[in-house]
Amino acid sequence: MAWVKTIPYDQSTGKLRMLYDRVKGPDDNVDNIMMAHSLRPHSMEGHMAIYKYVLHNSGNTVPKWFLEALGVWVSSLNECGYCVDHHYAGMRRLLGDDAKSDAIRRAIDARDFTDAPLGAAQVAAMDYAQKLTLAPATINEADIIALRGVGFDDGEILEINQVSAYFSYANRTVLGLGCSTKGDIIGLSPNNSDDPDDWNHS
Repeated sequence: MAWVKTIPYDQSTGKLRMLYDRVKGPDDNVDNIMMAHSLRPHSMEGHMAIYKYVLHNSGNTVPKWFLEALGVWVSSLNECGYCVDHHYAGMRRLLGDDAKSDAIRRAIDARDFTDAPLGAAQVAAMDYAQKLTLAPATINEADIIALRGVGFDDGEILEINQVSAYFSYANRTVLGLGCSTKGDIIGLSPNNSDDPDDWNHS
């Protein structure tokens, strides 16, 4: 559901139906964040392409569960409950450790990673994501050097940057159009990371 008109799956035709068929989950379910693009299918196509390439690609080397954790963190900072709910569920499924997942969620909610079950490098990535989200103009080369200093290579820093930046875009799409989770199946994602063209949610 959104504040703008959306076209449900069963009323879709043409390119929109083709894109819905690529992104849908069980029972032809299309997430509301994607359905919000339905009046301009080309923007849905662009959104899904960057989402898939940035977060769900086998070329990434940062663990996928941690990229999802970054997404939950950025979404929490932006007060986007929709993306927090979806991506926390995704992180929890990928991590396969409910106690650790719950502890990370508590740390995110408290805005304090002191006791979180994360390594120093992961906390540094969270700090970078926070700065990029809340004060992007203050980022400087020293922030990149600091990430290298805790063990990330430049490709991994790019992954952290792109996931953090993507979620601010997604959060603003959701918040700006009034997307709710009503009717969504929480926590699905395009899990075939080896095929960048496979957008199906499962």
